Amino acid sequence: MPLNRLVIYAGNVEETARFYEKHFGFKATSLPGDRIMELIAQDGGANIMLHRAAKGQRSGQSIVKLVFDVEDVEAFCRRCAENGLEFGPIHKADGYLFANAKDPCQNSISVSSRAFRKG
Repeated sequence: MPLNRLVIYAGNVEETARFYEKHFGFKATSLPGDRIMELIAQDGGANIMLHRAAKGQRSGQSIVKLVFDVEDVEAFCRRCAENGLEFGPIHKADGYLFANAKDPCQNSISVSSRAFRKG
């Protein structure tokens, strides 16, 4: 059974939707009267559902990190920086690279070439 959707509780749903559209290629959609905005993955990956956070819910208080597979981490981070998204240092792991950042709600995100490592 595949994992198809992830829910992010967002203080600002519209800003968060624009972030994932701009930097990761999702397409936002919602039905009139629906409390959830769904971000459709254009590459067949899992969709992200944005739900307005409750008043008492603090941003970034989560133990989940979204990891996006990118073949060239350095080039991706450079393109993102040109568009206003700054990743932290690029780290080398066992045959792959990764870098971390935060979305507008302070949720942890990462880009990683782990899926493309050889061997």
